[in-house]
This record gives sequence, structure tokens and C-alpha cells, in this order.
Amino acid sequence: MNTVVQKYGGTSMGTISRIQNVARRIIAKKEQGNSMVVVVSAMGKSTDALVEMAYSINEHPPKREMDMLLATGEQVSISMLSMALTQMGYDAISFTGPQVHIHTEGLHGKSRIMNIDTTKIVNALQEDKIVIVAGFQGVNDNDDITTLGRGGSDTSAVALSCALECPCEIYTDVDGIYGVDPRLYPPAKKLDHVSFDEMLEMASLGAGVM
Repeated sequence: MNTVVQKYGGTSMGTISRIQNVARRIIAKKEQGNSMVVVVSAMGKSTDALVEMAYSINEHPPKREMDMLLATGEQVSISMLSMALTQMGYDAISFTGPQVHIHTEGLHGKSRIMNIDTTKIVNALQEDKIVIVAGFQGVNDNDDITTLGRGGSDTSAVALSCALECPCEIYTDVDGIYGVDPRLYPPAKKLDHVSFDEMLEMASLGAGVM
């Protein structure tokens, strides 16, 4: 079987019905003869809610504790998606970043992935399970949970696809690349074509994940 890594963002996981839609999409890909590894973000705006809670109790929350808190958002998503797949008749198993040994280094809140031990993932795939992995998180040399910062779940998906030497498919609620953020400037137009150099320049000027 071919292995495929898919990644779904928080909006895709925002409600129960959307989680079920994601599950059906995963099943369709698996039925094409693929082994599936799926990386997900926290549901909807749950990360924003966790941040608000943290600052309501401490104006200067320790970064280590923020990572402990924020990593729980993805834990909800992976368990819910695994339950949805199981309900639909497919064997699925969920893992946090630390459980699949996504090793990181650097500062809390913006750590970097250094390596991934894929043994647990490969073993689950060999048992014909759909593997659901929490994006945005890993574990450092002190066994502390760490988060990867903005776009961290995309980073997790790409890193896993590299470690597993397989394709990566990233699904988002954005239908293309715009010259400016359409949420801030509704008349913004989607670009029909954009070069690699133009993408780099846009990123250097502060564009979001592309």
C-alpha cells in the first residue's frame, strides 16, 4: 500500500458534522488503496479560547505551561476524529506528538522539529489502522510538551511525510492565494498564477501560511 499524509485545519474540524465529513474524506482515500496518516489542528477557535482562559488567570503565563495548555486542543481533535472513523467501521488510533516521538528543540511556543521516530506509526499502519496524529506539538529533551508556533500543524504534516517518505496533502478552508487577506479586505482577488519567487516575497512581507 502507498502511505499518504493528510492534514486538516481547525475550521475543517470545527463541528461534529465537519469532523464526520473529514472522516468520510479519509475513508475515500483509504478505499483507493492507501495507508492513511492524518494530522489535525484543534477544533475551530478552541486555541483562542484556551489562550483567553490562560490570560484571565495569569497576565504573564509561563511559556512552558502555555504549551501544556495549548497542546490539549489537538488532543480533543484526534480523539474525536478517531471515534468518528471507528463509528464508520474503520480501525483508527490517535497519538499525541510526544506519543509518536516528535522530538523538538528551541523555545516554548516556537520549537523546531529535529527528528521523528516513526516506529509506532509504521506498526499501526501494518495493522491496517488509520493513524491520527496531533499537529502543532512535540516533546523536547526534558520530556516537556512543546508547540511549534504559527502554522505548526502544517509543519507537523510535512515533517511526517518526510519521515515516512510519502506524499503530503494539506486541506484548508482557503480556496487559493490572495494578494491581501480577504478577511481584512473583502474585494481582494485570488491570484490565478503565482511564481515561487513571488511566494517567497509575500512570505517575507508577513503573509500567512501558504
